[in-house]
Amino acid sequence: MRNSGKGQGLGNGKGLGSGGGKGRNNGGGFGVGGYCVCAKCGEKTPHQQGVKCTTLKCPECGQTMIREELLNK
Repeated sequence: MRNSGKGQGLGNGKGLGSGGGKGRNNGGGFGVGGYCVCAKCGEKTPHQQGVKCTTLKCPECGQTMIREELLNK
């Protein structure tokens, strides 16, 4: 018996995925610059590129810092 198939088919699959969301901040970052702010005491420190504000603790009271743009929403 001889196989005459070509293999490596090019299917016409139609996935059921529903992704495509933009995530936080409509898919964009806040860019360079700006400030990290303490929501508790208001202490402000300059944002450092590549460092998330939420990984920083307030130097005054020890609370977690957040990005200034998120505080103003």
